[in-house]
Amino acid sequence: MSARPKVAVWKFSSCDGCQLTLLDCEDELLAIAGAIEIAYFPEATSAELEGPYDISLVEGSVTTAHDVARIHEIREESGLLVTIGACATSGGIQALRNFADVKEWAPIVYASPEFISTLDTSTPIADHVKVDLELRGCPISKEQLVETVLALLNGRPPRLPSTSVCFECKARGTPCVMVANGTPCLGPVTHAGCGAICPAYDRGCYGCFGPMESPNVNALVAQWRALGMRDDGIVRALRTFNANAPAFREASRELV
Repeated sequence: MSARPKVAVWKFSSCDGCQLTLLDCEDELLAIAGAIEIAYFPEATSAELEGPYDISLVEGSVTTAHDVARIHEIREESGLLVTIGACATSGGIQALRNFADVKEWAPIVYASPEFISTLDTSTPIADHVKVDLELRGCPISKEQLVETVLALLNGRPPRLPSTSVCFECKARGTPCVMVANGTPCLGPVTHAGCGAICPAYDRGCYGCFGPMESPNVNALVAQWRALGMRDDGIVRALRTFNANAPAFREASRELV
């Protein structure tokens, strides 16, 4: 990596929330601004430098043929490629199209569907090119993002959690909402990173950070059924921010 690494931030199909998380770092960005060169980041600057880039941060899912071609170009120009957010790591909320017929829905959504050119699916970046690191979340964690950038600049692996949201509940002293209140919660199968925000306010986890490593989704489904939740409600819970994440996708298909 060069003395002042060139960093690029790219957008695909997404809401820009993860890029805004990067901008929200403010003081942290100022602290590292002199150590990097922002080569491409339309959300923050009109400046545009040609590649190659030492680090590329990619937000958003692949939903058009143009996206497919563009992500391959970015991969070729990038030393390290980091995907940020649920859209880039699992296809995002727009991956709900993967369970339906896009051609049926387009006339309902758009006044002139004949001008719409899109793929039948919304897929994560890793389905198309090699990804060096994934940051989960909708949006991503500010702390995880800063830790990742600092780690890459210093040539070390980033220290990111590998546990479930349940561990975060324990760490902050939050009672389990399923045990205490009988509230369905995706925390036992969801990757840590949010700080267990929803359970801290007596709400079940919505799974923003996607499935943790080796999640036992079937066991959780059985527990939710014991709480009286119907299968159609369980399907809706699994098909939100990370509907296309393999563990959530396959579990929801078994219930339909």
